[in-house]
Amino acid sequence: MPHLPPLNAIRAFEVAARAGSFVAAGAELGVTSAAVSQQVRTLEDHLGKRLFERQGNRITLTDAGRAIYPRIEHALTDLAAVASELGEGRMRSRLVFSVIPSVAEWWLMPALAGFGGREGIEIRVEEDTVSFGRDGVDLRLTYGAHAYPDHQAERLFRDQFIAVHAPGFALPARGVAGLPDSAFIHTDWGASYATQPAWAQWFAAIGGDRRPDPQAGLKVGMTGLALSAARAGLGVALVPARLAKAEIDARLLVRSDDAVLPMSWDYVLVWPRAHARRALLQDLVAHLRAAGASG
Repeated sequence: MPHLPPLNAIRAFEVAARAGSFVAAGAELGVTSAAVSQQVRTLEDHLGKRLFERQGNRITLTDAGRAIYPRIEHALTDLAAVASELGEGRMRSRLVFSVIPSVAEWWLMPALAGFGGREGIEIRVEEDTVSFGRDGVDLRLTYGAHAYPDHQAERLFRDQFIAVHAPGFALPARGVAGLPDSAFIHTDWGASYATQPAWAQWFAAIGGDRRPDPQAGLKVGMTGLALSAARAGLGVALVPARLAKAEIDARLLVRSDDAVLPMSWDYVLVWPRAHARRALLQDLVAHLRAAGASG
């Protein structure tokens, strides 16, 4: 086997690349920033490549660093999985399932009905991006697989935005187009998402040029809050149809209009290749695949 770089050097590089600074990496590893920097230099000397651009206290990955980081993160995830198996003599009993907010409550919980292995699952609700190896995550449900390019991915479904309101909320004769700007509920998913449930795009999709002022209406940070706000009669919200289905079926919400705005990415399941043979993971993926296909 070719001479391998020290594991400490590889670990220091992975944490520094993820944390964005030697100081933060040192805090996570329990060493000084100078020690992290030295370990990274050891790896750079071994590879004959510069992995970071150093600008004062700031570091950014070079092209070489960006090329190797996903593979190193993947390799460390595999090592963690092997250590877990050997340390316990078997795979740990519970499967850690990480899920983005809103989807966890509004789609996943109903989708788990009928799955017999529920008692073996630990569900964590968290935003992207998660580290499978560091955080002990086995399976991730998220929006688009672009944050996890070196992992296995399974498409569940692609959704579309629809307009909804409470049954007691009165629409004007012109429908949604006749509402004042203050009646629109706006959802901001944050800087990490290019796709947003934007009212201007929804009106453009139906051939209109209306652009409701986001400063005039209620603004929330996640889809679950938009659904709750609409159900409370606070206005009309633009939400993924699958997530609103149970509320519509229960007549807690109604469609404000028949128009739809297609979403840009699929909802997907992602997992490390090292975990692919785990029976409970395979069973859960198959169950959720069927739930996604059923609509």
